[in-house]
Amino acid sequence: MKIVTAAQMAALEQAAQRRGVRADALMEQAGLAVAQAARRELGKVAGVRIVVLAGSGNNGADGLVAARHLSIWGAQVIAYMVTRRPDPDPKQALARQFGVIIQWAADDPNLAALDRLLGPGCRLVIDAILGTGRSRALEGSVREAATRLEARRGDSRRPLVLALDLPTGLNADTGQVDPACPTADLTVTLGRPKAGLLAFPGAAQVGRLEVADIGLPSGLDEEKDIPLELLTRSWASRALPARPLNSHKGTFGHVLAVVGSRNYVGAAYLACQAAIRSGAGLVTLASPESTDAIAAVKLTEVIHLPLPEDLEGRVHPDAAPLLRSQIGRYTVLLAGCGLGCTGGTAEFIRRLLLDDPPLSLPTVVDADGLNNLARLPQWWQRLGGPAVLTPHPGEMATLTGLTTAQVQQDRVAVARQWAARWNLSVVLKGAHTAVAQPDGLVRLSPFANPALASGGTGDVLTGVIAALLAQGLSAADAASLGVYLHGLAAQAVSQRLGDTGVIASDLLDELPHAILSLRRRPEDGPDRPKFPAQFPIGK
Repeated sequence: MKIVTAAQMAALEQAAQRRGVRADALMEQAGLAVAQAARRELGKVAGVRIVVLAGSGNNGADGLVAARHLSIWGAQVIAYMVTRRPDPDPKQALARQFGVIIQWAADDPNLAALDRLLGPGCRLVIDAILGTGRSRALEGSVREAATRLEARRGDSRRPLVLALDLPTGLNADTGQVDPACPTADLTVTLGRPKAGLLAFPGAAQVGRLEVADIGLPSGLDEEKDIPLELLTRSWASRALPARPLNSHKGTFGHVLAVVGSRNYVGAAYLACQAAIRSGAGLVTLASPESTDAIAAVKLTEVIHLPLPEDLEGRVHPDAAPLLRSQIGRYTVLLAGCGLGCTGGTAEFIRRLLLDDPPLSLPTVVDADGLNNLARLPQWWQRLGGPAVLTPHPGEMATLTGLTTAQVQQDRVAVARQWAARWNLSVVLKGAHTAVAQPDGLVRLSPFANPALASGGTGDVLTGVIAALLAQGLSAADAASLGVYLHGLAAQAVSQRLGDTGVIASDLLDELPHAILSLRRRPEDGPDRPKFPAQFPIGK
């Protein structure tokens, strides 16, 4: 599913109108979708008090359409007009006709009436004050209403907040937020997800993200050539590698995992076990001798290839020719997790990955593999075969010469720029992980999960991606599907354990369940795709 800027969304709507879709039909469908989302959120709406905070533009009009439907379904709906609306105002008149109570901020100078409306007895507030058309600072009654709404978050009896398209004060393109921007429990964004909803700090205001179908004709995204996508369950279901009945272990590839050192035995375990749990037919662990002896106790299903080591228990540079002499046995090379970063490990990485002849098999490079590559000039010009790099922001900073803050400032742009420059797939890890392809396409993960802020979870992701490469996926699709499965497994673990105390190994047994859920559950239809953009962050 394409992720759009405000201008791109406006262009899609204009293109829909050129195909004969009336603007009013889009608005009616948007308001109905928001009302349906509110009803799902509450369970029932008959007799329930709902407040719609409506602004002067199309966002407010959408809110009035939602208010009308909720009133028809039996809710007690009050539409509070935060700012003046056009006169005549057909959507307001129709809402009033169907029982919606209209109140005006202009008649409520101290907003005392608004405070009462938001108090005990109110179950849901729909924030329909401002949409994508406004990016300047909030002021006047808009700022006051948003501030009053956010102030209710500390109340145990507070209403749920549903943001229509985006929370008021969140920039649809950048994710920057006004200080008065209220925090939503659920954001129902219209037509396509907006880029700012998946960029911090704005993403922290979104709550759960639901994308509502508003009746845009198919094919518009391709017409506009939008290079940013959201990974969805339906895409992931389609991308899963097939498992034919007449398969054998060779069918699903052989991963060579060059990982681990005396200080990082766990990295070897996590990467290899993740590759096995994600469907690789065979996995060989190539690690320093002392590391392998410890890892072998837990890794009973992998093949072991002990390597010569230095005095500190890190892989010796002379191990590189040994591995290269056997490289034809393997389908995929995974390199880097827990290797350490010294002159010796840099020399090992140079001889393994960059020597002639170039390696032809797909390669995943993570962690210390990246840190060691960064020490080698023009390394990307000598890296053979399709490759996936999986840096966290600090490693991306090391590779590029940027600061971590600069990487985080515009993650999509950074990932896109350097994937193109290196001609490689880049997985920039973090909340809403960005998967960038050399051609400029970037796919974003729907998951932002603090449970993954734990050592070793990146090693698990690397193993998942390597397994998918071994099963025949392209570098871009293996990286994207790996990110989605990793996030889906983490979501399931968090549902059981919460977001504190989850450890990387908790994900391992969950990976097959995540894959099974994608195979068994039907694809989301266009009517109501859901994405847990913030799961769970206490919203």
